[in-house]
Amino acid sequence: MNTLDKVYRALTAEDDGRVCLDIPESACNHQPRNFLTHIVSLGATKTADGLIDPKLVLAWLLTHLGAPAAFIGLLVPVRESGALLPQLFTAASLRRLAQRKWAWAAGSVVQGLAAISIAIAALTLEGAAAGAAVITALAILALARSVCSVTYKDVLGKTVSKSRRGTATGTAASISSLFVILFGLALASGLFDRSSLVPSAILVAGGLWLMAALLFSTLQEEPGSTEGGRNPLKAAWKNLSLLKEDAQLRRFIATRGLLISTALAPPFMVALSASETATSAFGGLGLLVIASSGAALLSSYVWGRLADRSSRKVLIFSALAATLALVATLTLHFTGQLQAVWALPLVVFALMIAYQGVRLGRSTHLVDMANQDTRAAYTALSNTIIGVLLALGTVFSLLAEVAGVATVIGVLAVMSAGAAVVALGLEEVQASDSEA
Repeated sequence: MNTLDKVYRALTAEDDGRVCLDIPESACNHQPRNFLTHIVSLGATKTADGLIDPKLVLAWLLTHLGAPAAFIGLLVPVRESGALLPQLFTAASLRRLAQRKWAWAAGSVVQGLAAISIAIAALTLEGAAAGAAVITALAILALARSVCSVTYKDVLGKTVSKSRRGTATGTAASISSLFVILFGLALASGLFDRSSLVPSAILVAGGLWLMAALLFSTLQEEPGSTEGGRNPLKAAWKNLSLLKEDAQLRRFIATRGLLISTALAPPFMVALSASETATSAFGGLGLLVIASSGAALLSSYVWGRLADRSSRKVLIFSALAATLALVATLTLHFTGQLQAVWALPLVVFALMIAYQGVRLGRSTHLVDMANQDTRAAYTALSNTIIGVLLALGTVFSLLAEVAGVATVIGVLAVMSAGAAVVALGLEEVQASDSEA
C-alpha cells in the first residue's frame, strides 16, 4: 500500500473494501488521489477566503485606507451576491464542458489575480480611489467564484464517492482554519507592521488561488454529460421549473434560505456588544478571526463526517446550535455581560460552529440529493435564490435602525429555529449508503 492510499484510508476510515458509490466505475481507481487533490485545492482556496474575508479583513483595510463608508458597506453584498446571483444563467453554458475542472481552475486563476489587484491597490492608493479599486476587484473575484461554485459540486460528484464527499470538504475546511488562526494570532499580537501585514496576507491569498488552480487541473475527471448547454435565459427558466417538479428541492432551498441567518448575524452581534475594552481595534479583529477560524478548525471535520452519514441531521443540529448561540447573545446583552472581553468571541465562536455545519450540511445534501444530470442545475438554482435573499439582507439594517439591533438578532434566531423545523421534512439522502 503506497503513502497516498494510507493517507486516504486514514482520513476516510476505509477498510480494504473500496467504496465507490454514485461515481463512474472508471473513476474508482483514481479516487484516493482525487480525494486528496480536492482536500489540498479546496484547503488552499478556503485559506485564501479567510485571509481576504470581506466582513472583517477588507472592512478594516478600507477603513485604514480612509475609504468612504459607502464602499465599506458594499463589501459583503458585492462579495456574496456577486458569487451567487450569476449562477442561474451560467450553469447551462458551463454544461457544454465535458470536463468542468477547467472552468473551476480558470475561476480560481481569476480570483487569484483579483486578490493580487486588491493588495496592489492597498499599497498604492488611498481614500475613494482605494475604495473603488478594491470594490471593482472584489466584484471580479465574486463573479469568478460563481463559476467555481457552480462547477465544484459537479466535479466533486464525479470524482469522489457519495460517502466520502463531506469528509473531503470538512478536512479541507479544518486545515485552512489552522492557517487562518495563525493569521489571526499575528493580527492580535501587534508584533508586525499592521499596515503591511494585511496587504501581504492578501498577496498570499492570491498565490494560494493560483496554486489551487494548477493542482485542481490535475484531477482525473471523467467526461460528463453536456446536455443542457442552451440559451441562458431559457436554461434559467427551465431551472426555475425544477421548483414545481421537486418538493424536496423546495424544502431544501427553504431550509437554506432560513439559515442565511448564520451568515447575516455576526455584524449585528458585534454591533450589539458595543464593547469598549483595552483591546485595540486591530487586536479585536484578530480575536474575531481566531474565534471564527477556531470554530471551523474544531468542527469542520466532525460536521463533514456526520454529513456523510446524514446531511439532514447536520442541517437540523446546526440550525439548533445557531438558535442557541443567538439566544445566548441576547441573554448576555440583557444581563449586561456582553461587554465582557470574553463574551463576544465566545458567542461568535458558537455561531461559527453552527455556520460550518450549515455550509457542510447543505453542500453535502445538495450533491447527494441530485444526480449527475441534475446536480449543476440544482446548484445554480439554489445558489441564485440564496443570492437574492442575501442581497435583500439589507432590510435587516433598516430593521436595526427602526427597532434596534437586539430585535434583528431575535428575528435571526427565529429564522434559525424555523430552519430546524423545515429540515425535519428532508429525506435521508445518504440512506442508500447504509443499504449498499
